[in-house]
Amino acid sequence: MKTKFFFVFALIAFSVSITYAQDSNTDGHTVTIGVPEVALIDIEPAASKNISLEYTAPTEAGNPLVAVTNTDLWLNYSSIKSSTNPTRSVTVKVSQVIAGADLKVSAGSDNGAGDGTVGVPGAALTLTTSDQTLISGIGSCYTGDGASSGHNLTYSLDLANSGGNTYADLEAVASSAITVTYTISNN
Repeated sequence: MKTKFFFVFALIAFSVSITYAQDSNTDGHTVTIGVPEVALIDIEPAASKNISLEYTAPTEAGNPLVAVTNTDLWLNYSSIKSSTNPTRSVTVKVSQVIAGADLKVSAGSDNGAGDGTVGVPGAALTLTTSDQTLISGIGSCYTGDGASSGHNLTYSLDLANSGGNTYADLEAVASSAITVTYTISNN
């Protein structure tokens, strides 16, 4: 009888262990996902992003200096927004202002080399030593990297007509280096 009882007990125990050891028709596990907040900006082409703007001297007496423009540079950025900061903007400022001259910049529409919610450029800005918004409404996006990606920048060196500066304020100077600083930040 003991042997029979032991055999039945062993059979039940084996059956229970088989039941628990078998896989079911579903299973699951945890995947931890991390998305970093990103705010990166650069000017392209990186190797030649320093430009020169110089008024053209008139060839006929009585005419003013001729304004000059440059469209060689591109603004690239990458952005991953946060729930507390849903949009970003790009601001721009200069290290100094040249009396009698207006250095202006405008950004073209994004050329579509990236993806996401790229920013919307505003009107051309006369650059000052204070930050001004050039592009607004940037969400999670990237513009693509390099020249011909992102926003084409147009610089113009116009004769002053704002801020109290006038043509009379101009003085001849061989060259004057001005630093233009772009910043991408939360709104």
